[in-house]
Amino acid sequence: MSDLTLTKTRLSEGVWQGVLMAPGGAVPRVEAQHAGRTVEGVSVTAGEAAGEWLVRVPVPVEAIGDGVHTVTITEAGSGAALGDFAVLAGEALADTLQAEVALLREELDMLKRAFRRHCKETA
Repeated sequence: MSDLTLTKTRLSEGVWQGVLMAPGGAVPRVEAQHAGRTVEGVSVTAGEAAGEWLVRVPVPVEAIGDGVHTVTITEAGSGAALGDFAVLAGEALADTLQAEVALLREELDMLKRAFRRHCKETA
């Protein structure tokens, strides 16, 4: 098990960013994978505090397309998983969101009926 802890800070302008807490003074080796391929351009730079490292992972162009694409971030030496992020886009997502909104509407209608029934019974 790895002593490293990776926390996402933001995803902006096509770059995922996080803070890696790593005991010891050596620069941690981090890599990212998407669809079985190594993501190029991953960088690790020293942070403000001791043992703090800033990790930047560019979103691969291949991850921008229909469906859900996951990028996993691992420690290069051991292969231990540090984190991941997903990119969701396209037509496949539209059906999923529509189904989720429909389910939320049904639940809201159920709650409204229960609340009205409660108000009527306690009046």
